[in-house]
Amino acid sequence: MLKLVVKRLLSAIAVLFVVSLITFVVLLCIPGDPAQLILGVEATPEKVEALRASMGLDQPWYVQYMHWIQGVLTGNWGTSYLYGENVWALICQRLPVTFSVALLSMAAALVVSAILGILAALKKGSPMDLLSRTVMQIGGAVPSFWLAMLFMLLFSSYLGWFPVTGYTAPGENFGAFLKCIALPSLVLAIGELGILIRIVRSSMLTALQQDFMMSANVKGLPPARAIVHYALRSAIIAPITISGMQLAKLLGGTVIVETIFALPGIGRLMLTAVEQRDIILLQGIVLFITSMVVLVSLVTDLAVMAANPTIRTGEETVQG
Repeated sequence: MLKLVVKRLLSAIAVLFVVSLITFVVLLCIPGDPAQLILGVEATPEKVEALRASMGLDQPWYVQYMHWIQGVLTGNWGTSYLYGENVWALICQRLPVTFSVALLSMAAALVVSAILGILAALKKGSPMDLLSRTVMQIGGAVPSFWLAMLFMLLFSSYLGWFPVTGYTAPGENFGAFLKCIALPSLVLAIGELGILIRIVRSSMLTALQQDFMMSANVKGLPPARAIVHYALRSAIIAPITISGMQLAKLLGGTVIVETIFALPGIGRLMLTAVEQRDIILLQGIVLFITSMVVLVSLVTDLAVMAANPTIRTGEETVQG
C-alpha cells in the first residue's frame, strides 16, 4: 500500500510540473506587454523598459519560470497587475464562493443520480429506466448558459424565489447565502447528471450480473440484503472515482454561472484575468485549479483502493 501511495504522489508531482511549465510558456505567448498594460499607453519606452526589468520580464523564459516556481513553493505567488494584491490572497478570497457552489451542486447531483441510476438498473426497461435516460439526455445536451438564463427568468424574475444576481456571505445572512448559490448549483448539478446517472446505472447492472449475486441467491439471502451488502459495494467504486474528478473540474468550470449570476468566485476572477491580460493572476489560478484536480484525483484513487482491496492487491501483484 505504501509503495502505491508513493507512486501516486510522484505521478502527481510530475503532472503538476509539466502542466505548470506548459501553462507558463503558453501564457507568455499571449499578445500584450504586462508592463505596458500597467503603465498605460502614454508611458514612455524608458519607463516601460524599467518596469519590465524590475518585474524580471527582460530575462529568458526559463529564468522567469524558475523564479515563479520558487515563489510559489515559498508562498509568494506574485502580485496581480490588475488588483495590486497577492495572487494567493485573491484566490483564497474567492475560493469559498466557488467551493460552496461546486460542493452543493455535486452533492445534489450524486443524490439524484444514485437514486435514478440504481432504480433504473433494478427495473431495467421500466418507466423509471426511461425517466433516467431522459434525464441523462437533458443533462448532457442542454447548455449551462441557456439553463442559467431560463432559471433566472423563471425562479428569480417571474416567481421571485431567488435573487437575480449578487452574493451574500454566509457570515452575514446564511439564508440569503443559500439563496444566492441555489440556482447556480442547480444549473451545474443538472449538467453533471448525465454522466453520473450513466455510470451508476452501468455499474449497478454489472454488479447485479456478478457471481457473488448468484451465490447470495443460492444461499437464500433476501434480494434487498444482497443488493445492499454486495451489489452496491461493488457498484459504488466507479461513481466515487468519477465524482471526485467531476468535483475538481467544477472548481475551474464555474465561469459561466459565476458570470451570469454575478458571483465573486474563482471562475469569474479567471475570466477577468483573461480579459485584462493579468498573466500573473491567470498563471496562479490555472496552477491552483490543476493542483486541485491532481489532489482530488489522488485522494479518490486512495479512497477507491481502500474501499475495494482487490484493486490494491491487483496493482501490487502487477508491480511485483
